[in-house]
Amino acid sequence: MPTVRFLALEQTMGRKPNNFKAPESRVSEYFGSHVFNIKAMREYMTSEAFKAVVDAMENGSKISRGVADQVASGMKAWALNLGATHYTHWFQPLTGSTAEKHDSFFEPTGNGEAMEKFSGGMLVQQEPDASSFPNGGIRNTFEARGYTAWDPTSPAFVFGSTLCIPTVFVSYTGEALDYKTPLLRALQAVDSASTAVCKYFDKSVTKVNATLGWEQEYFLVDEAYFHARPDLMLAGRALVGHAPAKGQQLDDHYFGSIPERAIEFMKELEYESRILGIPVKTRHNEVAPAQYEFAPVFEEANVAVDHNSLFMDLMEKVSRRHDFRVLLHEKPFANINGSGKHNNWSLATNTGVNLLAPGSTPMSNLMFLTFFVNSIKAVHRHADLIRASIGSAGNEHRLGANEAPPAIISVFIGTQLSRVLDQLENIEGGKMTPDQKTDLKLNVVGKIPDVLLDNTDRNRTSPFAFTGNKFELRAAGSASNCAQPMTVLNSAMAQQLIEFKIDVDALIDNEGLKKDEAIFSILKRYIKESKAIRFEGDGYGDAWKAEAAKRGLTNEPSTPRALDAYISEQSLSLFKHLGVMSNREAEARHEILLESYFMKIQIESRVLGDLAGNHIVPTAIKYQNTLIDNVQRLKDIMDADTFNRVAKEQLEMIKDISARISQILGSKEAMVQERKKANLMEDMRDRAIAYHDHVKPYFEVIRYESDKLELMIDDEQWPLPKFREMLYTR
Repeated sequence: MPTVRFLALEQTMGRKPNNFKAPESRVSEYFGSHVFNIKAMREYMTSEAFKAVVDAMENGSKISRGVADQVASGMKAWALNLGATHYTHWFQPLTGSTAEKHDSFFEPTGNGEAMEKFSGGMLVQQEPDASSFPNGGIRNTFEARGYTAWDPTSPAFVFGSTLCIPTVFVSYTGEALDYKTPLLRALQAVDSASTAVCKYFDKSVTKVNATLGWEQEYFLVDEAYFHARPDLMLAGRALVGHAPAKGQQLDDHYFGSIPERAIEFMKELEYESRILGIPVKTRHNEVAPAQYEFAPVFEEANVAVDHNSLFMDLMEKVSRRHDFRVLLHEKPFANINGSGKHNNWSLATNTGVNLLAPGSTPMSNLMFLTFFVNSIKAVHRHADLIRASIGSAGNEHRLGANEAPPAIISVFIGTQLSRVLDQLENIEGGKMTPDQKTDLKLNVVGKIPDVLLDNTDRNRTSPFAFTGNKFELRAAGSASNCAQPMTVLNSAMAQQLIEFKIDVDALIDNEGLKKDEAIFSILKRYIKESKAIRFEGDGYGDAWKAEAAKRGLTNEPSTPRALDAYISEQSLSLFKHLGVMSNREAEARHEILLESYFMKIQIESRVLGDLAGNHIVPTAIKYQNTLIDNVQRLKDIMDADTFNRVAKEQLEMIKDISARISQILGSKEAMVQERKKANLMEDMRDRAIAYHDHVKPYFEVIRYESDKLELMIDDEQWPLPKFREMLYTR
């Protein structure tokens, strides 16, 4: 009887691509057609409602209930024209995925007839059951009430037959239960702080938006293989499996020709994304076989976060239509590259200036230097919190694993910009002579654009790298919600800019320095204070770990311990003073992250135990019995000397299999006992650490023995699809 693996292989062989037919019109003609954007609002809403929504989007002003009714009326008419039958408040709870509860527009009128109804009250607020969402102790289990509230800064969209309204999600007492609420608060804080600093250089700046361009890496596996692997289905990664003879060592997959089935999937995903206003622009093969990447044009950070969450939903749905499954786990296959989600971050003014891009004048370059140096200072000050913001059970496998930055947070800016900062650092004195000012502005600051033209080197080992006009946070994991690191990064930057302005104003008011002199003086101090975080070398080597320790930089590979940064005195003060999160909200988030970590390791442990006990060991015993039977038959027909010479290798193989089976079963039982001990711990941090320190180490022991058995046992008997099959699906 064929194994499940060979049934999966039969389903895969000869499979034709699902040839998706995109509209023949240009992308520009249908882009955003299912989004209630400015164009749609202007067409379907009253002038009063349109102005109110635009004012709310740009200035954060409140929308009255009367105007909300007008907005709802226009939104309903637009959605019905697109075939919508239901509406939902679309939100991002702390589960790692999106959530929605669909209600029909249908409303009985009481006379045997019906109408489509959607009021301002339905638009602005809903009351979903909050009892089953992670809350970190903010509310009791019996308190089910939670509220979703419309976020007018992120446009509504029609997905399938449902009008989706992006919302925040808060508890009955107002605490954030989602990713969006703290992000919006952090964006407001960095807007206010950045605008105040911009006034030093350009009085016309009245708003600054944080921007984000994400790069989504992922794996595609055939759906038949996915269903034949319990670990892929339940844990999102292959817990056992020997590396294929050919992996990524030839570098022939990276930027190579995209396989036919994969490109058809990509075409449909691009279409579905673009009608929803997601500006996907780039697609390509990544380094590992079966690994790919999508990247959009950057957007305002709140909308970009929503679009990435929506994009991940789309990936799951579209992949099934093409008999694929998307793997978003950071390390689904051992010994080849994992998947990240690079967060390209910058700040842009309402006057069209990118604050992390040099300009054409010394003044604009001084503005660039101000935001550039403050970014480095913010990361240095809150490096541990940034590390915590990208921590997860999945990303723990990836960080420092040759294709990803290490757990040590550092900043890469390139040798040329390092020289510029060194020159600024070595400027003597506070007040400068006219010659010093001229030399500084023309020969140092003025040449920054020319410096950047030659600054083409990239450091793939850096967690936070400057790439010419933005910083790239490379350490985030592929399955993560971008809101988490973006909340932390923008909060850190807001605090840093607030303190920068206080420091500069103090020099101007108390010491009589000119504005430029005061700015240079403070930047010089910040450059010195944050120098330890700057690193240009190889982040993978042990030498960097030793050097980082000398510099006082933290290296915490353990996720549960790294998460402590969320509740450090410094972090709690940061969030509280900016109004991003109360102490209670930050502590709850810490608890939720710990709980998520231990539960994911717990699931993996249970799945691995099932694989070992119900798949691998029985197969090994069955094959061993075949060898024993063969040896016995040889013994029956041979003399002793011939038998001892001929059967020696088979006898050794039988012993080897027995030893590996014993090691697997012993490790499995020990792992179960450690799991039971951990489960009795009431403190969530203690439990998460116990899973990390005492349960997880058995994973590699069991895997090692299993992978050795995979190489020994008859290929036809091995029950699980192998890496060489899953990674080379065409």
